[in-house]
Amino acid sequence: MPFDPLNLHRFSARLFDRTLPIRFMLAAALAAALALTAAQAAPTRGPENIADIAEQVIDAVVNISTSQKIDPRVTELPDLPPGSPMEEFFDQFFKNKRGGGGNEQTPRRVNSLGSGFIIEASGLVVTNNHVIADADEINVILNDGTKLKATLVGKDTKSDLALLRVRSDKPIKAVKFGDSDKLRLGEWVIAIGNPFSLGGSVTAGIVSARNRDINSGPYDNYIQTDAAINRGNSGGPLFNLNGEVVGVNTAIISPSGGSIGIGFAVPSNSAVAVIDQLRQFGETRRGWLGVRIQQVTDDIAESLNISPARGALVAGVDDKGPAKPAGIEPGDVVVSFDGRDIKEMHELPRVVADTPVGKVVDVVIIRKGKQETHKVTVGRLQDSEKVAEASAKQETPDKSVVQKTLGLELSGLSDDLRRKFKIKSAVNGVLVTGVDPSVATAEPDKRLAPGDVIVEVQYQAVASPADMQKRVDQLKGQGKKIAVLLVSNGNGDTRFVALNLQ
Repeated sequence: MPFDPLNLHRFSARLFDRTLPIRFMLAAALAAALALTAAQAAPTRGPENIADIAEQVIDAVVNISTSQKIDPRVTELPDLPPGSPMEEFFDQFFKNKRGGGGNEQTPRRVNSLGSGFIIEASGLVVTNNHVIADADEINVILNDGTKLKATLVGKDTKSDLALLRVRSDKPIKAVKFGDSDKLRLGEWVIAIGNPFSLGGSVTAGIVSARNRDINSGPYDNYIQTDAAINRGNSGGPLFNLNGEVVGVNTAIISPSGGSIGIGFAVPSNSAVAVIDQLRQFGETRRGWLGVRIQQVTDDIAESLNISPARGALVAGVDDKGPAKPAGIEPGDVVVSFDGRDIKEMHELPRVVADTPVGKVVDVVIIRKGKQETHKVTVGRLQDSEKVAEASAKQETPDKSVVQKTLGLELSGLSDDLRRKFKIKSAVNGVLVTGVDPSVATAEPDKRLAPGDVIVEVQYQAVASPADMQKRVDQLKGQGKKIAVLLVSNGNGDTRFVALNLQ
């Protein structure tokens, strides 16, 4: 039973006229309880060793200074009627803007500052790609003010990371990466960087969230922290309390440009894979599975007998990709890749990308309610290839209707309709020519539009509206509430849509 200081005080007052030892014991207990209450009400303090850690690592944190030569934009004199009173004004204005001579165009330099950190004493420096993008000259400024010219080893736009190299006549301090997978929510972290070009600054906070997807790229997996991260902190390190780098500070959410306690860092485990490839090849070589995927919704999970909903639903398979010869098919749900569980759709592209090209891995799928394991040799993702996710495409409605089913106006595929909706000859099935408003305004994963082609209903091919009606009737007779449709767009890109049968 917890102490209540007020009740304890009343109890001790009644005993003050009795034995002296009891009075002293109660008084001591009262003082201890009051001290405990005060301590609990006191503001929370950070760990005592933050200063020690900052002192250990700050010499490895650097400022990144870049400059870029910009050709001035010369705005021409606007067309004015001859003799216009504004002609003299604009002529004088543009002459002054050009430097008075009218024809002189002097290139100007634009400078910017960011942050970075040294990972090898030989002079390897990590920063963000957006800090050094398009720079003509890059300089690294050490904590003691030493300025070193840097060369670009490699950069990766998808993860927003870059690797630089500097040469120094004196020893330089480096820091090590830690294991970002071991970070816990609420754990203290330290950010060091160059906010607002003020020089090396230290801030501290906690890990607010992990695996954040902020829609900045296909491999989003950010650590969210409330440690103050501002403009200029980009590319700087996020440390744990062991002095290890667990993240690369990359982005903030802020309406004002200053910290509001929502900052994001690339996890060290994701960064290390990219940095190792940049160091070895000067570019990234990501793994590739060759599938198009979408989220496993509750409706789709129910139809596949998957509980709870998890994994990545294969909506399409690239004919030239590694998944095709391995026997992976549309409708399969990937629940594990190379021993790593896939809980959400967005996890699969990241796990595949981090897998070495050429490695043979086990891919565990669920197909029609049964679990299977397939061997896949991971390919290499080319820049022209996209990490694709299925999405609905809106088209112009067509009034030609053959049959209505579940709020859909359906038609067979004629040559005229193929031309009208730009549907390739390789795409076969039942054409959606019109959509009831209740279906058109459904959730994105349940949305259909004119021009879509229904290829399968609950994993059975359909070739005509009659085929589809027959299949729907069968499913209703089996007591099914949801039908999973395989839907193609005009180019043959497929996705799955869960349609309510009621």
